[in-house]
Amino acid sequence: MNTGATLRMLDRADKEVMKLTRADIGAVYEFMHKFRHNPENPGLNLKALNGDSRLMSARVSKDYRALLLHIADRDYLLVAVKHRGEVYDDLSRYAYRINRVTGGIEVVDLAPVGDSIVSRVVPPPADPEPAQKPLFDAYTDAQLLELGVSEPLLPQIRELTTEAELLELLDRAPQLTTDVLFALFDGTPYDEVLQQVTDPVRADEPVDPEDFEAAVQRPATQVTSDDEALQAIIGEAFERWQIFLHPTQRKLVEKKYNGPARVGGGPGTGKTIVALHRVAHLARQLPPGTDKPILLTTFNRNLAADLRTRLLALGGQELVARVDIVNIDRLASRVVTEAKAGGSRRVVDDNRVSELWSEFLLETGESGWDAEFLTAEWTQVILGQVLNSRTDYFKARRPNRGRSLTRIERDQIWQLTERFATWLEGRSVWTWRQVAQRAARLEMDRAAASSESSGGFYRPRYRHIVVDEAQDLSAAHWKMLRAMVIPGQDDMFLTGDTHQRIYDNHVTLSSLGINIRGRSSRLTLSYRTTRQILADALQIMTGEVYDDLDGGEEDLAGYRSLLRGGRPVFRGAATWAQERDLIAEQLWGWGNPTDGSVAICVPTRELAADVISRLEADGLPAVEIGPDGPKQPDGIHVGTMHRFKGLEYQRMIIAAVSDGLVPRQMISRYRDTDPKRYQRERQRDRSLLFVAATRPRDELAVFWHGTPSPFLTARLVQRQLT
Repeated sequence: MNTGATLRMLDRADKEVMKLTRADIGAVYEFMHKFRHNPENPGLNLKALNGDSRLMSARVSKDYRALLLHIADRDYLLVAVKHRGEVYDDLSRYAYRINRVTGGIEVVDLAPVGDSIVSRVVPPPADPEPAQKPLFDAYTDAQLLELGVSEPLLPQIRELTTEAELLELLDRAPQLTTDVLFALFDGTPYDEVLQQVTDPVRADEPVDPEDFEAAVQRPATQVTSDDEALQAIIGEAFERWQIFLHPTQRKLVEKKYNGPARVGGGPGTGKTIVALHRVAHLARQLPPGTDKPILLTTFNRNLAADLRTRLLALGGQELVARVDIVNIDRLASRVVTEAKAGGSRRVVDDNRVSELWSEFLLETGESGWDAEFLTAEWTQVILGQVLNSRTDYFKARRPNRGRSLTRIERDQIWQLTERFATWLEGRSVWTWRQVAQRAARLEMDRAAASSESSGGFYRPRYRHIVVDEAQDLSAAHWKMLRAMVIPGQDDMFLTGDTHQRIYDNHVTLSSLGINIRGRSSRLTLSYRTTRQILADALQIMTGEVYDDLDGGEEDLAGYRSLLRGGRPVFRGAATWAQERDLIAEQLWGWGNPTDGSVAICVPTRELAADVISRLEADGLPAVEIGPDGPKQPDGIHVGTMHRFKGLEYQRMIIAAVSDGLVPRQMISRYRDTDPKRYQRERQRDRSLLFVAATRPRDELAVFWHGTPSPFLTARLVQRQLT
């Protein structure tokens, strides 16, 4: 009687599967199902390739064959799905081995560069160009192997002279080889490639190049063997990210940390994916129960809803049932409501605080202080640091606040803020910052009382906390979270990018009891956008210095993409009316798609209304992006830069990128009176533009009227002339 077999699937195999028709995808799943039950089934026609007992082929359908690696007795790895002609026309084109750096299994397609369909159909030019210098001539074989490049590909790598040849080779190369060669090609120094690309995926133990059973268990051999997961890979309702992680990401997800850990990286590098898989990993370690010991939180409420949807797709209701998924302000409100500490007060948005301060100062006749300065001092220092007394305020550090204050001035401000809080209470309103401050104090007092009581038992709210878009949280939010989980192993896991900070929250985590020193990692490979869009987006960030959430600096060095596309379009107009004509012209050039794949981003709500009116006049369905995301999935989405956080489109227009709009004209008043605030506000506007520019996957157009934004370098502005 035949017994079943273990069949794992290598992550790169889904690349071939996803190119097939729906019927052929079904045939692949049916093949896997049959093989796992009985690999000796005659209809599968399992046999060794080229006389090798380890690399084998099996019949999927009349036209397709599966390439399998025989790991051990009745243990197989599906490494590729190929057309039968590709498998049998050249039995020597495939090589397999264990990578000596990662310890993972690699199966390499050795078809020569230039053997693509294009090169076979298109004849070479009559007058060939002069011979070019090989791309990787500066590196020895030993250096490339130390970086983890696949050894069987070295002869072909030595022959590469153009980017097109490189892309053709890497289309079928192992993941680490792709990452290393692209980093070197982009000019990243050897030592940085070793540190940023190779070391994060290096095996933790010595690698035996003949031990395939050990190799298939390592994270570098990205596989799945679960039947439902295999079906999910080829099911239309699932995306690849829901099952597989890049080896660098997987190592971060599954690592044990002796305290809070942070993962940074530019837009599209998979930080949110890492956060979601980290939650799933932690949930798998939980003992059985019905409680929710894991918190998954973020600042933006529509991002929180998206996290719930994606986590449900990743792990189903069983996983979601063990996770508390809530945006940070709602969490703070819940804490306050439970303690009955808020009464019946209505919460007003933080963007109204300056308006309320102005109203308060007018009513009380106070004229010695600026409403915007008091707004920032109150929200960022007094509420942000959860200061409860004038003495605390006198001693408090005021990072990033610009002008210094005397003791007398601090006393005046403290008295004003107390009166302002009483004034708000009289109106039965308070702000989200006040809610966060109160929640932080309640949680801190709860933790302190439990630890100080004799024989008391403190039950923290959570065992693990995962925070996405960590750069957007205030100090009060962090103090609340710190009190919600006991410090220790795997207590807090944070993902974020300070280059995308679009709210005025600047914190130093170590000062808030969250020590990430030695437990910070950075992702550098963008999966979202093309190399061409990425290069122009990085130019927008030229000259800025960003913090790392812990008192140091962070940059985007080594940030890169493997995707190719057309160069972004940069065009200017004399007036806003003429710029709207450019928008219409660009949409027409794209075929006026109305399926939700195209968006238009502008700096203000008034400009968004103008764009919507123009689209509707042209008979195009315009969909406004509100605080909870687009109001419907189809149409042409239109919104302000703030609304695009967390969204992604195939094509995108960023309009009105003009001086006075980006950055805002109003911040110029701080240039001389408060230089630090001026720099902070200017940096925030630059981050907004950067976030917008990294939303599109394939095509980007940037327009302006009048004088272009100073964030657009001369090189970008001159693009319109070429």
